[in-house]
Amino acid sequence: MPVLSILSCKILQDEIVWLITNDSQIKRVIIAENGNILEFTEKLDEQHINYNIVPFKKLPQILQNIDRDELTLVVNLRELGLHAAPKILKSEVYQNIREMIPFSNGILIFYGLCGNVLGNVEEDFCLEKDGCTVRILRDDERVVDDCIGATVGGGANYLKLLKTHSKEPAFFFTPMYASSWKELLNINKLHSNPEKALKMAKMVNDLAGYSRVAKVNTGLTYVKNIDEKIEEYAKLFGYSTFEVDGNQEIFKKCYLSMKKEICDHC
Repeated sequence: MPVLSILSCKILQDEIVWLITNDSQIKRVIIAENGNILEFTEKLDEQHINYNIVPFKKLPQILQNIDRDELTLVVNLRELGLHAAPKILKSEVYQNIREMIPFSNGILIFYGLCGNVLGNVEEDFCLEKDGCTVRILRDDERVVDDCIGATVGGGANYLKLLKTHSKEPAFFFTPMYASSWKELLNINKLHSNPEKALKMAKMVNDLAGYSRVAKVNTGLTYVKNIDEKIEEYAKLFGYSTFEVDGNQEIFKKCYLSMKKEICDHC
């Protein structure tokens, strides 16, 4: 069995935990060491999943000596702040792909279009993949828009949700989004006065017409106290809340498709 690598935004870590937990064919999980893995490893510990943490630069050496008869999953989580600058996000993702190709049979990109900068990633690497298949999250028609689009079932359903709630626009919160909104807004990292930063964020949101928060019920329970985290955000911004359905179908489909493709070539 081959080496399947997942290059992912930190916000989609729950879906990766779910995939690992539900795939008995995975014999080895290796996590690239960086500042984004603490929550992820804690969740794996709770699920009693064994893993090894390896410095990114040492991955080629480690993977050169593994048993290729067993499926190895390599996980490389990237920080949330990259979304603030789409061009930097693209540069970082592309550089990581180039560095992961030499030790991977396949790389599954857990991102969407993300500011329309990753839509051509498969085509851009089709000639330099050197035996490594590169794929990004897709629904039945195209690359998903973002993490929310992937979680609610793809572009068509995402657009339907946005249209349905267009009169009272809402932020869509997955469990990890609910857990990470302060980090996404850089409330504590970039501002010495978090209260002022929140007021500025509320002003921007109000200008955009947001008035509600939608909890995307993914069925995953790796993040604790999700409702409390959403209520905290809603209360701070003066928003009401409601719930929509989500699932792991796109993640499952893309993962199984990638695994089959690279295993058929091994």
